[in-house]
Amino acid sequence: MEIFKSASDFVTSHTTTEAEATLIDNAIPAVKFACDISRCKGACCTIPGHRGAPLLDEELEEIERAYPVIKKYLSYRHRDTIEERGMFQGRPGDYTTQVVDRQDCVFVLFEDGAAKCAFEKAHSNNEISWRKPISCHLFPIRIDRGTPERLRYEQILECRPAIERGERENLPLAEFLKSSLVRAYGEEWYAAFLTYCRRKQDGTTG
Repeated sequence: MEIFKSASDFVTSHTTTEAEATLIDNAIPAVKFACDISRCKGACCTIPGHRGAPLLDEELEEIERAYPVIKKYLSYRHRDTIEERGMFQGRPGDYTTQVVDRQDCVFVLFEDGAAKCAFEKAHSNNEISWRKPISCHLFPIRIDRGTPERLRYEQILECRPAIERGERENLPLAEFLKSSLVRAYGEEWYAAFLTYCRRKQDGTTG
């Protein structure tokens, strides 16, 4: 059963209760988006603040397992920060990656002037099977945990190049993030979500 509501938009592909559904930010179906790292320089990895990328509790073990592999990609400064303050911070249900100078994620490396993810580099090189934290993979969509979960669009000025590219290529955010959404929720859920977004774009639902 699919549940769709206009103001508080529930999306589910195989459940019948709102508790098992997902709330969808009304902005998500309308946004066109395609990362343009040549212009943004990986700004989402270097957002100023005292906390880094949100982490699931179960991702801490993945990070600890991957660190011996990925640490060779990190600068001495980032490795020293990890030695001094650890790889992550917070408490159960509210962990984030550690940061350097209240800005860079501690797992960032810099190539050609752009911030990139050490986990993703190792994954691309077939050194680890885990790609990166799901919050990073999903950005600019954020997950607000709860019952039900809510997906919201986080708009930052630094992502303006991605919006411009998405508009040029006519690429909806929901399609650009297919692999990360499938990773988070599965193929069946994604199919229902994409159908919902397309109906919203066409003005045939809600």
